[in-house]
Amino acid sequence: MEMRKSKVLQKLRAGQTASCIKINLADPRVAEIASIAGFDCVWIDQEHIGQDWSVVEANVWATKAHDTDVIVRVSRGGYSDYIKPLELDATGIMVPHIMSLEDTKSIVRMTRFHPVGRRPVDGGNADGAYTALDFNDYLKQANEQRFIVLQIEDPEPLPELDAIAALDGFDMLFFGPGDFSQGIGAPGQWDHPEIIKTRMRVAAVAKKYGKFAGTVGSPANLKELLDMGYQFVSVGADVVGLQHYYRDLLKAFNPSSNKDGKSYME
Repeated sequence: MEMRKSKVLQKLRAGQTASCIKINLADPRVAEIASIAGFDCVWIDQEHIGQDWSVVEANVWATKAHDTDVIVRVSRGGYSDYIKPLELDATGIMVPHIMSLEDTKSIVRMTRFHPVGRRPVDGGNADGAYTALDFNDYLKQANEQRFIVLQIEDPEPLPELDAIAALDGFDMLFFGPGDFSQGIGAPGQWDHPEIIKTRMRVAAVAKKYGKFAGTVGSPANLKELLDMGYQFVSVGADVVGLQHYYRDLLKAFNPSSNKDGKSYME
């Protein structure tokens, strides 16, 4: 018996691009619609959205039904916050605000099984097929088919970025421009030279040390990001799409109104 293989890892390891969309709404039907539409991965959030574990579990079921990966951005906390999504059979986790090499070592130790780390073992949950997977196969397949993403979204880890990228046990560096813009004192200035430079550096360092590079983007700058070396790009979010859709509908009632607000999530 085998775990479901990660579509994202399969594509990235083949040198291809993986598509992703962020889902803010808790209803798992939203994630299922994104899966049916054809996204490789759906990103749900525990850092900023107060979803209980049954909602996370329902999102995992909704995406697995259509052979789509789901990545859960975890809240920063103890090891249980990191491994519970994996035990519910999320395909990957994203850890926000990586601050140092020591921080990275701690995360790898908590989220990878032997011989890479010391993730606490259960095996009686969905990812271990409720004990149907052989114990040692479970450890091996979890290390190979479940991905760990580390977010670089602050200036603090940049002096150790090469050392972080060189560490074994995780798969992707993910540049987050939103919080990074705050960290450099330029909130929302997406064309700030430091943001542009760091975005390029994260992609280059990831490639140098055999890691994948991920970030947020939009259809407008997707080609630029791909040319820069990013293979995993999250383009937009469910709430952005609904805002645009609702505004377009309302134009029929007031054609002279053209409120085309831009969202920081685009």
